[in-house]
Amino acid sequence: MNKRPVATLMATIAALIWGFAFVAQSKGLEILDTFTLSAIRSIIGAVVLIPLIKYIDHKNGKKDINKKLVWGGILCGTILFMACNLQQIGLAVSTVGKTGFITALYIIIVPVIKFFTGKKSSVLILISVLLAAVGMYFLCIKETFTLTNADIILLLCAASFAVHIIAIDHFAPVVDCIRLSAIQFFVCGVLSVIAMLLFEEPSLSDIWAAKFPILYIGVLSSGVAYTLQVLAQKHTDPTMASLIFSLESVFGLLGGYFILHQKLSSRELLGCALVFTAVVLSQLPTKERNELYD
Repeated sequence: MNKRPVATLMATIAALIWGFAFVAQSKGLEILDTFTLSAIRSIIGAVVLIPLIKYIDHKNGKKDINKKLVWGGILCGTILFMACNLQQIGLAVSTVGKTGFITALYIIIVPVIKFFTGKKSSVLILISVLLAAVGMYFLCIKETFTLTNADIILLLCAASFAVHIIAIDHFAPVVDCIRLSAIQFFVCGVLSVIAMLLFEEPSLSDIWAAKFPILYIGVLSSGVAYTLQVLAQKHTDPTMASLIFSLESVFGLLGGYFILHQKLSSRELLGCALVFTAVVLSQLPTKERNELYD
């Protein structure tokens, strides 16, 4: 049975959830600080998976927790901690649409990382990188020809998500995906709690005031979408998966426009269009890729 269409559907649903999560994160960050929001969402993400794990264990028999699963969860959770918090720091001072499109640059960074690990990039990939760079110029560079601090933070976020995709690609085919997802949320949550206690002063009243954004990004964005990512990448190569995940930038832009009434300038819209064209172009089928994954 070909599981790739199901994997594609799961990845698309994850992208949809993540795209509108930019809106929920933006609303949540109006009330809560970065690490507080990350801590709560990650812990919720881990907790909501426990009943699913129990159900699967009851139905199919309990699976052993091996060292590869534990270390995979720790590594993925640590990377996710960096990626999510960098995204929220950038989102706090940027628009939803812009955050979504800059974050989507992981689609370009993923094949670049693979190149430095010994896999060659095609001419199509190199053209995509150049096109994305031009798009980034229109999207981020101002009259002073410098990147803003928010743009740099979001670029680091995109790089972190790219590393996360590579890490998931390594572990998902060889460990229990649901457990891997739960462990990574727990690790991300613990690290965020430590950072929260060191740098922030959370209050229960603020947490309650942000309950709806927290529930969306905790249950759906973390618990559901990131688990769908792990399951999808078990049957999809990372470059194709990252293409589908990049659709979150489109959904994020639509969410910011229709829900938050945020608008981009014509220059920024041109940048968005070029970046999105680049991420799509970078994943067009080639003879080499067909031979590799057939």
